Amino acid sequence: MRLLFTFKTAGVALRRNTSRSFLTILGIVIGITAIMLVTAVGSGARILITNELGGLGAETVNIEPGKRPKGPTDLARVLFSDSLKERELEALSKKSNVPDATDIAPEVFVSGMVVYQGETFGATILGFSAKFMFKNLGLKIAEGVLFDTVDINSRARVAVLGSRAKSELFGSGGAVGKYVSIKGQKFRVVAVTAPKGTVSLIPVDDLVVVPYTTAQYYLTGTKHYNQILMRAGTPEQVNRMKADIERTLRDLHKIEDPADDDFHIHTQQGMVDQVSTIINIFTMFLSFVVAIALLVGGIGVMNIMLVSVTERTREIGLRKALGATDRDILTQFLIEAVMLSSVGGLIGVLLGTLFSILASTVVRVFFHFGWLFSFPWIGALLGVLVSALVGIVFGIYPARKASQKSPIEALRYE
Repeated sequence: MRLLFTFKTAGVALRRNTSRSFLTILGIVIGITAIMLVTAVGSGARILITNELGGLGAETVNIEPGKRPKGPTDLARVLFSDSLKERELEALSKKSNVPDATDIAPEVFVSGMVVYQGETFGATILGFSAKFMFKNLGLKIAEGVLFDTVDINSRARVAVLGSRAKSELFGSGGAVGKYVSIKGQKFRVVAVTAPKGTVSLIPVDDLVVVPYTTAQYYLTGTKHYNQILMRAGTPEQVNRMKADIERTLRDLHKIEDPADDDFHIHTQQGMVDQVSTIINIFTMFLSFVVAIALLVGGIGVMNIMLVSVTERTREIGLRKALGATDRDILTQFLIEAVMLSSVGGLIGVLLGTLFSILASTVVRVFFHFGWLFSFPWIGALLGVLVSALVGIVFGIYPARKASQKSPIEALRYE
């Protein structure tokens, strides 16, 4: 009963100075809102990126040339490495070398613009196998027919356009059978994809896909591949297939020490796990940075509570004169501090949730990413608990100071 009375007394005291109470908790509100926003955005980003990376399926393995990059400065060496060529493709295509492989396709990146009758579009140009891409990315044909193995072997100058590339170059008119220009070379459009958006971080609607042999011969002038994609029959076969790929390439390149590998392999699950770890660490780091606002808010709570103790000195003396103990006074002022900071935490959780929903909506509507709002339960729980803890930590000193006042001196205070 006494504790309930203490809560009521604390509530009356806080309502007596509503404006000051709100300004006191403003720092906590901002801190908890920021933590909620950071954790919600981090969670949404992790879901989006992991879904995108998983778009190729857990059965897919990426083989890239050069040593595994350990930092941004190593990326250039990977891009210009030429350790994956036709002989590597032939070796990996043999069932005797990689028995678990069900599909394989090399990829060649091409920089440049696509032009049609004065219209220019900065497409993502790939030399690839159209059938491999459509099969493994779940794409559909809006019009036309995909180029096949015959076109790849004959270096045919044919192209498949993504839906946005087609609309930017041809508008509402038909594109199949017409010719676009890439680096001064004419390519006949044989198919257009149905709208798909982004899959596995690939903007498929912006793609222009040509046979990889054609890309090498007419557009890049190179004989190496930027990567080779392989697909296992089941996800359980991926690790075994990866080991077979490593053995085949090391035998081919006469490599005995794995540290000397001139290639590196990514599995989709490995990339998903790696990205998730990076995002979690980054989110945790930002949360610690944002927590500084909570420290500022806690100092604000302590400062205002000290002012409140001074203003209510006569009240403290009167309560002690009527029989209130030091513990009663300490409990009342400590509860006031905890109530202040907890209310700030709850408001911060509410505002953080609203801002997170707004941010995810803006990204989804204006940037066309499949960004879904994910309520950060851990962030919300931590927000409320941390705000209450802030009230206890920063409220204990003012509460002790109030409880230690002499009732005689307090009653004489003017």
